[in-house]
Amino acid sequence: MRNDAIAQPSTAVLLIAHGSRQPAANGDLLALARRLESSGAHPIVEACFLELAEPDIATGARRCLERGAKRVLMIPYFLSAGVHLLRDLTAARDQLAREHARAEFRLAAPLGPHALLDQLVALRIGEIE
Repeated sequence: MRNDAIAQPSTAVLLIAHGSRQPAANGDLLALARRLESSGAHPIVEACFLELAEPDIATGARRCLERGAKRVLMIPYFLSAGVHLLRDLTAARDQLAREHARAEFRLAAPLGPHALLDQLVALRIGEIE
């Protein structure tokens, strides 16, 4: 078998938003997950919520593992590194790592600050000027 033919561990993307009591707000994240998965870059994409909506983070992670993931990239749909990211999502990652020792869980930085977010804000300003 050639080296490049060796199967790499399957990687999943787990999108994590705060969650809302408004279904439409949660629907934005679910739609993003569908778009990312259909792009083909990552065949396993799941959406989940910290609170107020389902599925929760543990369920989202379990779905990734059930679909064959060995590595889960936890992507916070949060603008800044506030208490939810620094405390709650870090604790969730650590708990998942303890419960699923054969899988790897990586927690990404928040969406901001980032130059692309700056550009998006400038675009929104332009839309209402």
